[in-house]
Amino acid sequence: MMTTLLIAIFIITYAAIAFEYKLMINKSASALLGAGLLWSIYAVSSNDVQLVNKELSETLIGITQIVFFLMGAMTIVEVVDAHDGFDVATATIKTTCLASLMQIVCVVTFFLSAILDNLTTTIVMMSLMKKLLDKRDDRLMFAGMVVIAANAGGAWSPIGDITTTMLWIGGQITAIEIVKSLIIPSAVNLAIPLLITSWMLRGKVALPPQQQAKDTQAFPSSVIERNIMFYLGLGVLVAVPAFKAFTHLPPFMGVLIGLGLLWLVGDLLHKDKSFEAKQHLGLSHALSRIDMCSIVFFIGILLAVAILEHSHVLASVATWLDITVGRQDMIVMLIGIVSAIVDNVPLVAASMSMYSLERYPPDSFIWEFLAYCAGTGGSILIIGSAAGVAAMGIEKIDFVWYLRKFSGLALVGYFAGAIVYIAEFSIRHSIQL
Repeated sequence: MMTTLLIAIFIITYAAIAFEYKLMINKSASALLGAGLLWSIYAVSSNDVQLVNKELSETLIGITQIVFFLMGAMTIVEVVDAHDGFDVATATIKTTCLASLMQIVCVVTFFLSAILDNLTTTIVMMSLMKKLLDKRDDRLMFAGMVVIAANAGGAWSPIGDITTTMLWIGGQITAIEIVKSLIIPSAVNLAIPLLITSWMLRGKVALPPQQQAKDTQAFPSSVIERNIMFYLGLGVLVAVPAFKAFTHLPPFMGVLIGLGLLWLVGDLLHKDKSFEAKQHLGLSHALSRIDMCSIVFFIGILLAVAILEHSHVLASVATWLDITVGRQDMIVMLIGIVSAIVDNVPLVAASMSMYSLERYPPDSFIWEFLAYCAGTGGSILIIGSAAGVAAMGIEKIDFVWYLRKFSGLALVGYFAGAIVYIAEFSIRHSIQL
C-alpha cells in the first residue's frame, strides 16, 4: 500500500513539473511539495525512525555536495560574466551561419564536458549563448542541442558524468577502456541529432545581441582584467577533476577553493576602485545573480527521487527486468530510457548492487553499456539529467516544448549510439550477442 502511494505521488509530482506552464504552478513548488509528502509518508509508514533519519541524512549529504558544486560553478560563471570575460571567447567566433555556429558549439560542448563534466559545461555554454544569440528561439534550439552534446560528451569520460564516475570509482570500469569503448558511440549519439538540427537551420543567420546599456559599462573592466578573470575562471573549472583525482575529495570542494581563489584575485585587481565598483564586480553581486529557484528545484527533485531508492522501488524494477527481459543489452537500454524520467544516479546505484563484480568483471559489456545508456538516456527528457535541469532553469525551457522538439532527436541518437556500441563490442570480442 505504501509503495503504491509513493509511486502515485511521485508520478503526480513529475506531471506537475512537466505541465508547469499549463498549471501556472512553479516547478520548484511542485518538487518541494512532492518531496515533502513522499518523505512524510515514508517516515509515518516506517517502523524504524532511526533508519529513516539515517537515510535522509545520507541523501542530504549527496544532495548538498551537488548543490554546493552547482552554486559554486554558477557563481564563477557570473563573476566571469560581470567582467565581460566571455567576450574573450565570443570574439573568436566569426561565423554568421546559424547551422555552422550550432556545429561549433556542440563539438566544443562534447569535448569540454569530458574534461569538466556535463553540468558545469552546460552552465558555461548557456552563458556563452546569451553572448552570441539575440533571439530566444535560437537560444532554446541551441540549449536543447547543448544538453544532448553535454550528456554525450560526459558518457565516454570517467569524470564527465556522475554515473560514469560512480562506475569508475566502484571498479566496474577503467579509465582508458571506457574512453576507447564509448567515444565513437557517444559521438554518433550527438552526430545524428546535430546533422538533423543543422539541416533544419540551414540558411538562417545568427543574430548577435544588440549592444545595449549594461551595468558593467558603469564599472568597465580592462582587457587585462577581462582576460585574467576569464582564463582563471575557466582554469578553476577545468582543474576540478584533477583536484578530485589528487585529493580524493568531492568535486564541490575543488569548486569552492577555486571560488575563493577567484574572489581573492578579484579583490586584488579592484583594490584601488570605488566601493560601488568593488560591489558590482565582486562575488557578493555574483551570488545575488545566480538562479536560486533552479537550485531549490534541484533539491526537491533529488529528494523525491531518493525515496524510490530507499523504498526499494528501483531495486524491484531492476530485478523484475532481469527476470522478465533476460537479455543484458535490452535491460541496459531500458534502464537508459527510464533514466530520462528517473534520476540516473539511483538507477546506476541499483544496477551496481544487483550485478556483482565476481559475475561481471571490470570493463564487461554490461558496465560499459550501462555507462553509455545511463549517461545519454537522460537527454530524452529535459528533466532526465543534471545538464537538462540546469538548462531548463537558465533558459526557462518548457518541458512540453523540449518533448516536442528534442526528445525524438535524442531518442534517435540514443539508439544509433547503442547499435554502434553493440556492433563495436561484437567485433572487438568476436561474439554474437
